[in-house]
Amino acid sequence: MGVMGLRRSKRNLLQAAWLCYLVAVQVHCCPDPCSKCSGPENEQCEECKAGWTLHNNACIDIDECDMEPDVCPANKFCINSNGSFECRDCDPACVGCMGSGPARCRKCASGYRLKGLKCLDTDECSDRVLACHGLNVVCINTDGSFRCDCAEGFFRRDNFCVKQQQPGVQEKGLFEDIQDDEVEVLQQMFFGVVLCALATLAAKGDLVYTSVFMGAVAAMAGYWLSDRGDRLLDSFLKGR
Repeated sequence: MGVMGLRRSKRNLLQAAWLCYLVAVQVHCCPDPCSKCSGPENEQCEECKAGWTLHNNACIDIDECDMEPDVCPANKFCINSNGSFECRDCDPACVGCMGSGPARCRKCASGYRLKGLKCLDTDECSDRVLACHGLNVVCINTDGSFRCDCAEGFFRRDNFCVKQQQPGVQEKGLFEDIQDDEVEVLQQMFFGVVLCALATLAAKGDLVYTSVFMGAVAAMAGYWLSDRGDRLLDSFLKGR
């Protein structure tokens, strides 16, 4: 290849590179907000994408939250972003709001009241007027409300709180929980009453009642002596 051929080859490469640059500029140079531009700089925009507006050949973000106060539905607030916006839920304490949190409420929701600059939960259970009525009922405060539950050990039946019965446990009879020493005392009282009645009948001179009385006395004496003897023998054996 001669000198002329080499120069021609370099000139072709330069033209191809310049053409490639021009194509790249036209296709890829525009800043992100621009849909059409004359160069890669922000001040070279000719048309803007949705959510942007052209000002002095630059695309400026449109603040939809400021331009359209009602852009979000009720009980939501607007957050602006580049080229767009977002609607977020108000705090549960609010009915309408200007931002996040209980301090940005337009009005307090039911179950909340304004304390200082915030809408805070109302503790219905601490109010002077009882929130819950009925026996064995307790008030439980919740966020923005309250509920009435039966006290511990009770359950609701026909709108009343009744005591729970432990499974397998029945009401005790009159003498089911009596102690052994109490049984012995009751037995002695019973036999005392019987002996007193027999003594009264024997005092009238009836031989039958007199015999029964003497037999009962002998039986009681024998039982007493036998019981004392058993106790003495048991104490003696334990002492050993």
